[in-house]
Amino acid sequence: MVRTYVEPTGCSVLELPVLESGRTDLSTLASSADSAVAALQSPNFFGCVEDLPTAARIMHDQGGLLAASFTEPLAFGLYRPPGVDGADIACGEGQSLGIPRSFGGPGVGIFCTRSRYVRSMPGRLVGKTRDQSGKRGFVLTLATREQHIRRERATSNICTNSSLCALSSAVYLASLGGSGLRRLARLNYDKTEYLKRNLSEAGWTVPFTSPTFNEFVARIPGDAEEAHRGLREKGILAGVPLGRWYPDLRDCLLLCVTETATREDMDRLVSEVRS
Repeated sequence: MVRTYVEPTGCSVLELPVLESGRTDLSTLASSADSAVAALQSPNFFGCVEDLPTAARIMHDQGGLLAASFTEPLAFGLYRPPGVDGADIACGEGQSLGIPRSFGGPGVGIFCTRSRYVRSMPGRLVGKTRDQSGKRGFVLTLATREQHIRRERATSNICTNSSLCALSSAVYLASLGGSGLRRLARLNYDKTEYLKRNLSEAGWTVPFTSPTFNEFVARIPGDAEEAHRGLREKGILAGVPLGRWYPDLRDCLLLCVTETATREDMDRLVSEVRS
């Protein structure tokens, strides 16, 4: 998708390799002085938390930008958010914030940037203000009714479905609160580490050493596809075999643990691995 958008502009896309730690190899980025923006997902596809401060420093030294993406915003209840680590743009999916999965949708996109780039943002911004009675209120700001005036050149678009998803997420976050978000993030982390530790004791290994959140890679003694089929026949969906995308990881599974995974579920997987 990125290549499709970028190709007509004459810009090129450079895909960075993966280190043995599971993080992105930033050495190539440091040697590419004409890079305009680096896009890093953290936690990444393997669940590993990226070194965003180093990536930000490299890009800023070159006069470029760092765009950080994510699929699990709950991670920032435990790890530092992208803006603190130097990202200029942060975007991702917030479906886990109170939106049901519903076979893949709907979702709620999250997009933010530093103040100096606000007027280049797609979408609409909501600002906080006070009404004539001094009560707090929220209004659309920097809005010029673009869809009606600029038509095909407009950068903003919103529909009822987007608003409902955003409202659901706002209610979910308000219900959790700051301390609740941190506790939930810690619960996810602790459950993931519990499964890592027990799978390692059962004979599997965790090849990547970087800190993770929710997802992690497990290496098994044998073929991952075959092991995945065997566990599925026993009613256990053991993540995703990675060989189809990464041939050198054909003996690995990408597993995910959230607050919805019970200890009984994890112990059952470990029991099957031991047997």
